[in-house]
Parts: sequence; structure tokens; C-alpha cells
Amino acid sequence: MSRESGSRWVEANQRHLVAALAGIRVRLEGHVHATGPEAPRAEAHRPAPEGGPAFTEGDVAALDTLSTIFELSDFERDVLLLCAGVELDARLAALCARAHGDARRVHPTFGLALAALDQPHWSALSPARPLRRWRLIEVGSAETLTSAALRIDERVLHYLTGLRNLDDRLAELVQVVPAPDMLVPSHGRLAERLADLFTRRSTADPWAAIQLSGPDHGAKSAIVAAAARALGMVALRLAGGEIPAAAGERASLARLCERELALEDAVLLIDGADGEITEASARRLVAFVEDLAGPTVIAAAEAVPLRRRASARLDVEPPDTEEQTAVWLHGLGPDAGALREQVAAVVGQFRLDGHGVRAACAEAREGLRRGRRPSGLLWEACRVHARRGLDDLAQRIEATAAWEDLVLPEPQLAVLRQAAAQVRRRATVYQRWGFAAKGTRSLGISALFAGASGTGKTMTAEVLANELRLDLYRVDLSQVVSKYIGETEKNLRRIFDTAENSGALLLFDEADALFGKRSEVRDSHDRYANIEVSYLLQRMEAYRGLAILTTNMKDALDPSFLRRLRFVVQFPFPDAGARAQIWRRVFPARTPTAGLDVERLARLQIPGGNIRNIALNAAFLAAEASTPVTMSHVLNAARTEYAKLERTPARAELEGVG
Repeated sequence: MSRESGSRWVEANQRHLVAALAGIRVRLEGHVHATGPEAPRAEAHRPAPEGGPAFTEGDVAALDTLSTIFELSDFERDVLLLCAGVELDARLAALCARAHGDARRVHPTFGLALAALDQPHWSALSPARPLRRWRLIEVGSAETLTSAALRIDERVLHYLTGLRNLDDRLAELVQVVPAPDMLVPSHGRLAERLADLFTRRSTADPWAAIQLSGPDHGAKSAIVAAAARALGMVALRLAGGEIPAAAGERASLARLCERELALEDAVLLIDGADGEITEASARRLVAFVEDLAGPTVIAAAEAVPLRRRASARLDVEPPDTEEQTAVWLHGLGPDAGALREQVAAVVGQFRLDGHGVRAACAEAREGLRRGRRPSGLLWEACRVHARRGLDDLAQRIEATAAWEDLVLPEPQLAVLRQAAAQVRRRATVYQRWGFAAKGTRSLGISALFAGASGTGKTMTAEVLANELRLDLYRVDLSQVVSKYIGETEKNLRRIFDTAENSGALLLFDEADALFGKRSEVRDSHDRYANIEVSYLLQRMEAYRGLAILTTNMKDALDPSFLRRLRFVVQFPFPDAGARAQIWRRVFPARTPTAGLDVERLARLQIPGGNIRNIALNAAFLAAEASTPVTMSHVLNAARTEYAKLERTPARAELEGVG
């Protein structure tokens, strides 16, 4: 509707409402003056006077629309008009006071409506009838129902006058979902199916709940909004976490939402993206949806079981490579040419939702306008926006280590370079060369880093993240594993689902907390421990990024588990030659040193992690003494480190060190 036609409808609607209120005033005056029922009934429904703006073809007055939506009888319609009249016309309020014989009682009552209006029926004010079920009017407190003051609901009053605002009680809970300017073809087809499901509703079950399942919450919102727009409707979003636990509050919210859907011709999207759907929140969601009538869509990673309301499920799959490329090029607009070469790279690594794509494109385009070089602009913008939500679930590690910092045998280095190459060339092999079409199983790149503490497992993960220009997140499995059945999988699911769009490197530390040799199953806990391990490996095999497990006890792992990992890298305890290399590299170039003998320092039987601790502590000792780092500082720091490890260094280790 154009602004001009919208303004014309508002004027015509107001004239129609004034005419309808005039008819009610005639009836009320007749009652007050005891003139009997001869006052013409048609006055209550007479059209807008000649000469004013008229409704264009197809337009309907708000009063008539509301009466149709809620199936009001003529008497119920007039009761609603009477309640609206005292708010809009002071003459009606004065007439109510005169009818009651009390200047303070300016609001109508049901008793007055029964006496003054045509075709009265007692059932109009029953809880099951529209006026109260839909909360079109509010009934005040009084000794009798007929003497209680009646007030029109504020949202309904605004609707009658032509104002289209959300109910104040919903304004903080419900938001309008804007229709997307673009949907990829696969999601466009889902939007068409969703619209078709709404239009093909049956008489027996007019509004089946539609469940959109899948991890891409942004895509689901866009699909619902597009389907609503196709039907001339709007989409309203309610976060699942806002559904009250108390049954009474939940029922009140359901009625308000139900009424809003009817008034605005809207679809309600209940979004479960704000957090993991727990057993308790699922029960609240089911109870709310089953108490709600109207077009309803539930968007969650997994479907919830509805018993008393029919439902249909649609799975929302991520866009394919071609569709993602089109989305990125559309988002980049006129700058697509300058950044086109980077699009293929980000499509292969990141899977942002519509909001993330728009934000990353806007950031990259702003960088171009500020004169920054195009190289890496889009990639870095994606890294930032892909972190959303993951920082709350895992520890992000700033990756600064490089290949030259690693001291490992050449076979291990070769395997690590191979892992990096597979992450880098994954899109080429899986998509362009067709391996993904053979099946999605084992497309994830997983690795096990095994070795004693301090042998460089975490540093190696940093090197890979730095090489691939990706974020590194450390997940402490000892904190993820739960003694409660099913909780470990829920924790892992949240991490993988959130990380899926980022392509980040996931480092699952302390895998010994979960892994162990699979022995004979003696009870349910043994059986469930195996399920937890299988679930983790299954998610690692399907994860789009690189997932790494670390363990200090490789020999304790079941060989059947090891076969499911793409790479296994053994981190040996460094020999004297490797320790000497570590000592040569451990002090930054700007650190002043004097007389350090790396060959003698290499006699200390400790891995690289402890060597770094000793070097750092020695540097602080030297800084406090305002001298370069010497062998004496290193010896003192070494003694502190050995004490921490509850070890006593052999005499051969300390000879010549201090």
C-alpha cells in the first residue's frame, strides 16, 4: 500500500468508526431517555457520510475486519464499540454516567449493554466467547458480573482507529522479521513449501505447527519471512527462552500472541537459537505451542515432539558452494570484482548465516574505501564474525607460533604439513573434484596428537592455526565430560554446532578424560562411555574444520578409535640434540644473554614446555638483577621448575649448567 493510499484508508476508516459510534450513541441515548427500542438499528452500522474519503475496492474497515477475524455477533460487536466509544467520545462516557446515575461511573457495564443494545445474549461475556477469550475487553472487579466496569484493551482500541503497533506487552518479546532481499534457490524452494503448507491447512486442523530443523538459524528466519511475504503476511519472532515456566503466564502469552497473529495476519516464529533446548525448555515450548492457534513455525536444531497438535518437519540444509558464492557476490555488490578471488576461499572455509555474510561484506567494503589492500580483507572479516558464540564455549588461543618454532623429527613435520594442505585444499578435492558427492562420511579432517606433557602438542596446533589463518579454540574435555547420561553429548553438540560455521581449529585437550581401552561392557555406564566416544569421533569426522585431540596416553586408546582419525602424530620426548635446538630458539632475539651454553643446557632432561618455563623465569631473575641472562639464572630457574615437577635433577644434568 502506498503512502497516499494508506492515508486515504486511515481517513476512511476513521469516518467509518465515527459513524458506527454514532449509532451506539443513538442506542444509548434512547435507553437513557427511555424512548424504547424504536431508535433505528441501522444507525449503528451506517457507512461513512457522503463527501469524505471512501474505501477503495478490496479495502475493509478495521472494525469489520476485527469482527470477521474473531467471529463477533452483532451484540458483541456493539459491546466492543460501546467500550471504544467511552475512550474516544466524551459524550458516550457522560451517557454511561447518566445511565448508571453516578457521575463517577463513566465506563459501560454488561448490565448496561444488555439493556441498551440490540440482540443481547448473556453468553457474550462468557470466558469462551471472543470478547474475553481474545481479551478484546477487560472486566473490572465488582460484586456481580453485570455491574463490573468494561474496558476495551488498548491494543484493540489502537487497531480500530487504524494504528498498527505491536501490543506493549509483546514489544519486548516479539520482533518483526524483515523479509530477505535474497534467498538461495534451495531455501527459496523451502519457503515455497512452507507457504504451501499454510495455504493447504485443513478444516479439522487449520494450523499445523511447522518445524524447521537444522543448525543455520539465520537461514530459517529468512525462509519464514520470505514465506510470510509471499502470502501477504508478516513474520514475528519469539525467542524460545522467553516462554514462561508458569502455566498461567504461559497461557496469557499464548493468548496475546494468538491475538496478534490474527490482528496482523502474521506467522509466529519460535526461535530456539538462543540456547540449547533442554528437557525443561522443550516441555515449556511444547506446552506453549499446543496451547496456541495460528500459523506457527518452530526453528531449532532438532524437532520437538508435539502430541496434541499436528506438525510437519522441513530440514534446512546449508547452501551448496554455488549458492554460497552467489550470496557473497550479492553482498559485495559493486566491490565484488575487487574481492572475487577471495570469495572462493571464504566459501570453502566459512559458513556464515545471512547476517554474518552481510556484516563481513560491509566490513570488507569499508576496508576498500579506506584504501586497504584487498588481499585478506574478506578472510579476516569472516574470522571475526565467525567467532560469534564460540568464545562462550571454548578458550580462544592467539596463535603466534610458526613452523620455525617447532622442534620435531621430520616424519612428524611431514604429517603436519600434509594435514595443513588438506585443510587448505579441502574445497578443491571435496567440491570441485567430486569427493563430497560420494558421501559425507569422513569428510572432516581429524588428528590425534600423542605425547608426554610439554612435548609441543598445543604449540603445534598454534602453528597450524597460524599457517591456515584460522582461529584456534581449546576445549578442555575434562570439563566437557559429565557423569550424567546424555550431558556429554549435549556439551559436545553445542561446541560443534557453534564452531561449524567458523571452520576454526578445535583442540580437544585431555582426551584421556574420555578415551580408554574398550573393555567388556559390564554396566550401563561402560556402555554409555563408549557412546560418548563414538559421538565425539562421529562429529570430528563430519566437522568442516580441523579437529585435534591430545593425549598423554596413546597406548590406552582403543585401536578401533584410532582408525577413525585421519592423522596420528606421536610427539617424542626430545633427545639432547632436539633440546639443544629448543634452547637456541627459546630466548627472543631482543633478550640480552651472556655465556649461555646450549649444549650443557641440553643435559636437562625436560621437554620443550618446561624449557620455555625455565627460560621465562630466568629472564625475570636477570631483569630483577639488571643483568643479561646467564647460566646462573637458568640454573636457579631450573631448580624451581624441577621442584614444581617434584623431581630431583640428576647430577649429570646439572654439571656445567651453573
